[in-house]
Amino acid sequence: MRKLVYYVGVSLDGYIAGPAGEFDFFPVADDVTAWIATDYPETIPAHLRPHLGMAVDTPNTRWDTLIMGRGTYEPGLAIGVASPYPHLKQYVVSSTLPEAEDPAVEIVRENPVALVRRLKAEEGRDIWLCGGGTLAGVLADEIDELILKTYPVVAGTGVPVLAGAFRPTRFTPTARREFASGAQVSWYTRA
Repeated sequence: MRKLVYYVGVSLDGYIAGPAGEFDFFPVADDVTAWIATDYPETIPAHLRPHLGMAVDTPNTRWDTLIMGRGTYEPGLAIGVASPYPHLKQYVVSSTLPEAEDPAVEIVRENPVALVRRLKAEEGRDIWLCGGGTLAGVLADEIDELILKTYPVVAGTGVPVLAGAFRPTRFTPTARREFASGAQVSWYTRA
């Protein structure tokens, strides 16, 4: 069975974006970018790949499907990118977005839990939960693995890594990597 993996960048105080969706405050250094391009290339949007010296058709290493919320999808739309990850099957969970401008993107108005359960039962690689915090909160019981890229910055307020009801859930740390820039990546599996 496929797993739902929440792979996301987070501040030291637990925010994935600022109060207006800002994410440019994360101090992403060259060492982290190089690691992402090598180990998680499918997480680099297609329109950014040439700027990082990557081929647009760099093969996926881990996921073939992604799920994101409206707030994660809209920054791309604002700059004219209607299909940020054409190398993945893209689902955007939103009850307010109109139909997708690109046929490679499916707007999902149904219950995202039902969507994830259906996708987990299908053949394929694992599923990347790209963001945001509200969607992650709705899908918290379906998250099998967390990969948190923690950047050495405090946001103060914003979009929490998981928003929603109080329901403590244990995860087991499985690995950690530290970078010279001060960033860390931590892997966790559901206990």
